[in-house]
Order: sequence, then C-alpha cells, then structure tokens
Amino acid sequence: MGELLYARDYYGKALVELGREREDIVVLDADLSGSTRTAKFGKEFPNRFFNVGVAEQNLMGVAGGLASCGFTVFASSFAIFATGRAWEQIRNTICTNELNVKIVATHAGITVGEDGASHQANEDIAIMRAIPNMRVIVPCDAYETYEVIRVIADIPGPVYVRMGRSKVPVVEERKGGFSLGKGEVLREGKDCYIVACGLMVHQSLEASKALEGMGISAGVVNMPSIKPLDRDLVVDLAKQTGLIVTCEEHSVIGGLGSAVVEILSQEQPVKVVMIGVNDVFGQSGSPDELLKAYGLDVASIVEKVASAVRSI
Repeated sequence: MGELLYARDYYGKALVELGREREDIVVLDADLSGSTRTAKFGKEFPNRFFNVGVAEQNLMGVAGGLASCGFTVFASSFAIFATGRAWEQIRNTICTNELNVKIVATHAGITVGEDGASHQANEDIAIMRAIPNMRVIVPCDAYETYEVIRVIADIPGPVYVRMGRSKVPVVEERKGGFSLGKGEVLREGKDCYIVACGLMVHQSLEASKALEGMGISAGVVNMPSIKPLDRDLVVDLAKQTGLIVTCEEHSVIGGLGSAVVEILSQEQPVKVVMIGVNDVFGQSGSPDELLKAYGLDVASIVEKVASAVRSI
C-alpha cells in the first residue's frame, strides 16, 4: 500500500503555489476553510481570500461575479453543500455564462464516515455532470489532486473537483501527468477491465491482485476525468475483453458507471457491471465499516468481478 495522505492537503498546497505565481487567483470558502484547506491560501493572501460564511448559494454567486471580472476563482465547501445547496446558482450563474469558477469540494462519498447520511454526498457527480459546460474530475490520490488543481487553473470555464475526507493511499502505479478527458491503464487485463475513480482506484488495484491469484486477469484503469470521459479508451477496452466493471464511491445512478454505459451502449455494447452505492442513503460508521457495508471493500469487489467474469 502506498503512503496515506489527505488529498485536501495537496489542494491547499497547489492553491498557495498558484497564488504566488498568479495575481488573478482568488479563493472563496463557506466557513469550512480549515477542513477544505483553503485556509492555507487565506493566511498567505488575505486580500484574495473570502469566507462568505454558511451561505453556499451566495458562495457561488460571489464566485461567478468575481469570475465575470476576470479572476480565476476557486470556491470550496463540503460536497453535499457545494453541489446540493447551491445547484441552481451553479447552473444559472456559473455554467450558463461559462464563468471561470473551479468548484473544489471535499468530504464526498460514504467515507465521510461518522457524520452520516446528511453529509455523505453520493449524488454530486450525477448532478454536476448533468449541467452543460461543467467538467467533472475525481482524482485518485493526493498527488493527482495536486496535478488536477494545477491543470484546471489554466482551463477556462467551470470545473467540479471531488475529494474525500479521509487519507487515501498514494497510487504508486500511476505514471503521473493528469490530462482532462484522459484515463490511464494501471494494470493490463485479459478477462475484464475495472474502470475506477477516486479512492476506488486503490481498492480496484488490490482487488485485481487478489483476482490474479484466482486465475482471473482483471485490468485496472484510473479514470479521473468523468466529464469529458476518455471515450476512445473505454471503447478500446470493451473491444479487448467484452466485460467492463466500473467502481466508484458514488451512487450507481448518474456517475462514472452511467457515463461508461452511455458511451458503450452506442459504440460497443458489452456487459457492464457497476459497483457503487445502490440507490440508498449512507449511515454513520467508520470509513472501513461503511466501505464493507456498501460493498466497496476489496473482498466485495473481488466477489463481484469474479462472478461477472464467470458469467460471460
């Protein structure tokens, strides 16, 4: 297992570096800057940091206004509030006008843990990718988070970036170098490919190693760019194996799995098994307990992939 790091620490690190390099970088938060790590930027650049308080709709309105004046704006809160509470402002203010706002949310998914269902955003990818002009990115670890923030600062227009709360292992199989709209094959496979994002990339790699001991060759793909998705890669892998498994710490409705199925149903119809949260709310528990309860632990992934391969 790779080193355990907070992705949000590397978000804060990237923001500070960008702030030193560019005077157009402005950062906003909704009274959670300690948790989101935007406080690091605020400490060094107090004149370019704004805490709007517990007012996420206003957060997005102010972000849009600053972007309309030529600033590159990073706006942060927990995922459930940044996307759910402020969806209409994101749609009507930011996305309809293609404003240069980067919504970077933390504490997404069930691994938020003991805070329970009210804080566990398992629908945010779906509601963000449904909005025209919005890009959606889910980095797999701290290092990829850092790369993502550096890259999107130079991409005009709205972007949504999703991070979790907990420390996650560094994915040592990555070669590095995030590119919007691109995935990366981390392990080759002959029987199927597991296409994963976020924390589930590590889980999928561990599952692939276990499956190898069972005589099943399951490749693993890191797919941080959910929208736009790497269409060519997904189609090519489907042609190679005839079986794709998607794995995400998000609802199976509207997330990575749905995006993959939308492409393959049109271009290369094959069997797709979607591993994720099955249209239910979260609950309170430790991250490991919740991953097991919702079938996102390594043992559950192994069981589901093995069953899918044997059914072909």
